[in-house]
Amino acid sequence: MSTTASGVQVYSCEYDAQHHLAWIFQSPLATLYDPSGQAVIRHAAGPSWQADDGSRIVGHVLAQTPSVTTESIPQLLLETHSAGANGTLSSIRYVQRINTVGGLMPAAACTSEHQTGSSPYLANYVFYK
Repeated sequence: MSTTASGVQVYSCEYDAQHHLAWIFQSPLATLYDPSGQAVIRHAAGPSWQADDGSRIVGHVLAQTPSVTTESIPQLLLETHSAGANGTLSSIRYVQRINTVGGLMPAAACTSEHQTGSSPYLANYVFYK
């Protein structure tokens, strides 16, 4: 299954090891659309993907490569496991994020701990059994 995502990458302002405030990736928030433009999956923290039928998968990154689009989040290959009801996503074992555009941490420096910022992004997600 191949989808197109539109959403944001959410960042939080936290202290790093040198006690400097810096943007830290928190989670994605995106809607994935099928080729006809129908919203089919919600993408959120975990990272996780949930279909309208209640099926849900959670993944972890196996590999990443820079985006072909400059100033964009990397392309990823993730391994997943089912974490919800049987359905559309329950047999999916791998997710690939490709053709990423945008999503990098906010350009403006963060100024207070726990401040949040987001950056819009687009990507294609391909789901493999």
